[in-house]
Amino acid sequence: MNRRNRTQLALGLILILVAAWLVVAKFRPDLTAWLTLTFDWPMWVVFAGGILLLIGLLVGAPGMAVPACIAAGIGGILYYQNASGDWASWAYMWALIPGFVGLGIILAGILGEGFRRNLREGLKLIVISAVMFLIFGAAFGGLDILGPYKEYTLAGLLFLLGLWLILRGAFRRRKE
Repeated sequence: MNRRNRTQLALGLILILVAAWLVVAKFRPDLTAWLTLTFDWPMWVVFAGGILLLIGLLVGAPGMAVPACIAAGIGGILYYQNASGDWASWAYMWALIPGFVGLGIILAGILGEGFRRNLREGLKLIVISAVMFLIFGAAFGGLDILGPYKEYTLAGLLFLLGLWLILRGAFRRRKE
């Protein structure tokens, strides 16, 4: 399947999912009660990320998934901070941005060529981002967002490191 066909397939799937959600929301509004997003100003940043992704899909440029994920991810961080008033969390939340880049790289690989390489590089960035987030969150006292599980930070770091080593070995190119 060529890049243009994959782009059209992805755009078609997104439109079908949105249409299905709108129908479900009309017939069963009780199912949408758990989704209590208010459209505050950070949602405009998330919306800008969605527009970037849509533009990339329409013009057949899967690389637009990277800036789209960065914009949407930063919008999500700003939404959390605006809703909770925890603006000091930026001291460690910035460490999630490499993970947003990793998500964008994986999405670009799904929509374009080089899926295996993009998956490997994207997962590497996501793991690095998660480890940095846990380290800086522990250093700046922000792991209260983990609730009663903040005592498991060291175990989480070791788990992520082990997962990274396993995935790195699984996706490493075999040298002949």
